[in-house]
Amino acid sequence: MIDTATNEDIPALCELLGELFAQESDFQPDHSKQIAGLRLILENPQHGKIFVMRRAGTAVGIVNLLHAVSLRHGGRALVLEDMIVRRNFRSQGVATALLAYSIEFAQSLGAVRITLFTDTTNTHAISLYQKLGFIHSGASPMRHKSLNIPHVGVKIQ
Repeated sequence: MIDTATNEDIPALCELLGELFAQESDFQPDHSKQIAGLRLILENPQHGKIFVMRRAGTAVGIVNLLHAVSLRHGGRALVLEDMIVRRNFRSQGVATALLAYSIEFAQSLGAVRITLFTDTTNTHAISLYQKLGFIHSGASPMRHKSLNIPHVGVKIQ
């Protein structure tokens, strides 16, 4: 069963995110940061949605979809920011179900695009994404080197 995450899910979501960030080359698990980010989304649905797949009441997979606007396509877009399936539930259709649910959710919103980023070495995930219709983009992700972006002297009006 897939449903929308709630604040009560935060401990299970943190556990899953810890597993995700431990395997990604760009990130390290940080429980307090994950809690803050989860609360920001869960308590402000205009930012996005977190969906949870449960089996026998246990969260076995999650997907985090953030809202965006595509100026190129002139409409609502989604960014699939995070997705993880518990290691012992992999290769059982959980990721496929979460992705299919995400695509249906995007369609229900009238979204024009879903964008996701994955480690280039994660060939298993890339293969799954391609099977569900995702294609490689010519874009290359870049991140600012600082988590606390300094003021750069630009006056925002």
